[in-house]
Amino acid sequence: MIYEILLMLYVLGTIAGLWFIFKKAGRTPWKALVPFYNIVVWIQLCGKKWPWYIYFLLPGLNIFVFLLMVVDTAKVFRRKSFWEETFGVLLPPVYLLMVGLKKGWTYHDPKTDPPTKVSELRDWAEAVVFALIAVVLIRGFVFELFSIPSSSMERSLRVGDHLLVSKMAYGPRVIMTPLALPLMHNTIVGTDLQSYLSWPQLPYYRFPGYTHVKRYDAVVFNFPEGDTIVSNFPGCQRTYYEAVRACGRDAVLAGEGYFVDRDAAGNEHRTPAGKVMTRPLDKREHYIKRCMGLPGENLQIVDGIVHINGQPVETPESAMFYRKVTFSVNYFPIDILEECGMTKEEIDGILQVVSDINGDPYDSLGNLCLGMALSPQVSEQLLSSGYVKSITPYIHDIDTTGALFPHAGQRWSVDNYGPVHIPAKGETLKLTLDNLPFYRRLITAYEYNTLEVKDGKIYINGKETDSYTCQMDYYWMMGDNRHNSQDSRFWGFVPESHIVGKAKWVLFSTDEEKGGIRWDRCLRNANAY
Repeated sequence: MIYEILLMLYVLGTIAGLWFIFKKAGRTPWKALVPFYNIVVWIQLCGKKWPWYIYFLLPGLNIFVFLLMVVDTAKVFRRKSFWEETFGVLLPPVYLLMVGLKKGWTYHDPKTDPPTKVSELRDWAEAVVFALIAVVLIRGFVFELFSIPSSSMERSLRVGDHLLVSKMAYGPRVIMTPLALPLMHNTIVGTDLQSYLSWPQLPYYRFPGYTHVKRYDAVVFNFPEGDTIVSNFPGCQRTYYEAVRACGRDAVLAGEGYFVDRDAAGNEHRTPAGKVMTRPLDKREHYIKRCMGLPGENLQIVDGIVHINGQPVETPESAMFYRKVTFSVNYFPIDILEECGMTKEEIDGILQVVSDINGDPYDSLGNLCLGMALSPQVSEQLLSSGYVKSITPYIHDIDTTGALFPHAGQRWSVDNYGPVHIPAKGETLKLTLDNLPFYRRLITAYEYNTLEVKDGKIYINGKETDSYTCQMDYYWMMGDNRHNSQDSRFWGFVPESHIVGKAKWVLFSTDEEKGGIRWDRCLRNANAY
């Protein structure tokens, strides 16, 4: 509620300021109350030309234009102090009211009033301050650029894709960590130093957007398990919670935590986790996945196919699954793979795997037999090409390591998972000791309650209960590269508070291994699947 009040005061303060400014300038004050027409009058008072009317209508650009108009308003009242103009950019409603109400501040028509010259240093200082403020506002509330760091969304989004992500689509979040260096996320570029102060923290709030999260949307969000991290893996390639499951919370907090891995021979290897650190919600790592489950739905994965409320849903054409491919020829048919839609990068990756195989890639009958990550579309084209005998799905075995959510001993795999219920805002969950692992983190880490289990009974905020009413919507996110994606199958629900925005366009794409730009991926729809 507090943010709605602040937004209303911002708008009303701006209109009230224009009312008094119009009156001082000899214009009819009521024109400040008429939407769009008040902008026309304001532009005229500042001596701007007709293109400015168009600039005001363009999302993102209109933020720059609005702030520039505040600065120009100061100038036509001969208020040309650097610090005063900076104050106007930071608090436009307050400054416009001050200009309109301050006695002795008179309007001067810019058509007849000669411009005031300023020093080059002052000119640069104004440009830098103005640009930083405008960029922070645009990155926070309109759109932001992100790059794809991993292959979890292949084939739809590739490593090196640079995306434009709309924050207005689902509604922009309030900036929760206000004291932070601009243009940086959680660390200062080139260092491990954090780029923000953890205090103060503002509560979560989201302004209305023009759409809602839908199934198959490519969504950018803050990593749900990124609230607590370990210093040796600040990018969350390995998480604090993995280390806790491996060797216990006390050991991790004492700096003695480690991750356990086993090589092909079964030998155990331990990697130190490092120092434990925490991060505010909006400073956690950014992930991008495709939404497959919506609030209130029951989700299950059967042999790799997602089922919602008991019914299978369409598998995106871009989704890739690991398959065993048996060729009908004894050579690797590169030209056929290209004809079937595989990219040169994918083919090069398979060839690299073939060159690394220890032993013969042929089966007992002499057939070339390889494991390949394929989309359903490419699989069908390969089968109809005549160069492939069979394509056999590879179904992963039951997880015995406890890596899958909710880490409570379920005999599931990434291909046969669930069922799991995705909570919705306002829904009252019936809690039992059996289903509590699914919702414990929701109740405590995402909605900030205390939870204890004593003598077989559940206590939330000190009160015994067998139910909980959710305060937010939750979503189930999965990568398109299904066998090479850390997603909701490993860390559970994504709260609405963690959602950053909707991926809209691949602006450009770079091949990080070979260098250069992938021109065929420039200006592509980032939500295509």
